[in-house]
Amino acid sequence: MPTEKPLIEVTGVDRRFYNERLADFLPDDIVDIHTHVWRRPPTLSTGGDIPQRTVTWPARVAGENPMEHLLETYRLLLPGRRVMPLVFANLPDVGGDLDAQNRYIAECSERADVPALLFSHPSWTAGELEDRVLAGGFLGAKSYLSLSPAHLDAAEIRIFDFFPRHQLAVHNRHGWLVMLHLPREGRLKDPVNLAGLLEIERDYPDLKLIVAHVGRAYCDGDVGDAFEVLARSERMCFDISANTNAYVFEQLLRCVGPQRVLFGTDLPITRMRMRRIERDGRYVNLVPRGLYGDVAGDPNMAEVDGAEAERLTFFLYEELAAFRRAAEHVGLSPADVQDVFHNNARRLLDGAGFGRR
Repeated sequence: MPTEKPLIEVTGVDRRFYNERLADFLPDDIVDIHTHVWRRPPTLSTGGDIPQRTVTWPARVAGENPMEHLLETYRLLLPGRRVMPLVFANLPDVGGDLDAQNRYIAECSERADVPALLFSHPSWTAGELEDRVLAGGFLGAKSYLSLSPAHLDAAEIRIFDFFPRHQLAVHNRHGWLVMLHLPREGRLKDPVNLAGLLEIERDYPDLKLIVAHVGRAYCDGDVGDAFEVLARSERMCFDISANTNAYVFEQLLRCVGPQRVLFGTDLPITRMRMRRIERDGRYVNLVPRGLYGDVAGDPNMAEVDGAEAERLTFFLYEELAAFRRAAEHVGLSPADVQDVFHNNARRLLDGAGFGRR
């Protein structure tokens, strides 16, 4: 009988990278604060057309990521580690049912005994949001800039267009988590974003704010004076998911310290086989030719051949290696690393109610 094809091919290159550069750095117990779980076909919808406001290359990695795939990915890519994910739905798509996708996440959360976030829509009233979070046993919400009102140009979207203040007030009252993906072309350094982050911390002191992907600061030029501004912050946390920039990680650690940094993967996209470079101020993912289809028209993708392609490993490993370089430059202790990969996230999750389930 033919053997079933593995979910992910792990090569000798991958095993050497993990064993030589990561295995002695990672703690045994890990919390992954940023993962997407969904079934094929995508069943998310805003109830209408969504303007194109984000990159499309992540969809090339996986057409679905049910809970079983996520757990298998951990087994294959993080051998010997016990990983607990925080799960939420994938980016919204047209033609499906947002509530149905959130129900699937709630089912996965209960079945696997893992924490989960609701994927929220900014059109919901405070009561509608609260009812959905409570009914699903969620610990808060994740949303996305694409859900902002359609008439808004992508360059003008503000945090409060997809996380409106009346919803933030609900999260604040309950002490829930808010997973925030920053909008706008300036990313982390955008002054409107920075003002919004500080406003949330000031006006909603009891919600637990997580800024995803270090504010989408994927290139050195995405930082600007952000960390000087954010040095005034006291509580907001930052996850390092789907980011491979050691310079950004180092600046983050120096600004907020290791107790407000969280490990995340953004799986399944970090299953991608790639290496990230910066070109003309833009991040570019170098991938083996043909592995992810025709990428000629994607400014964030480029292909390589031959020996260079054969040396490529997983996006996740590149993220972890970059964080290790930053940790060593800053002088993190093993206890600090344990905080980033487990303790900080566990404290947030338990504070939002996971430990009381």
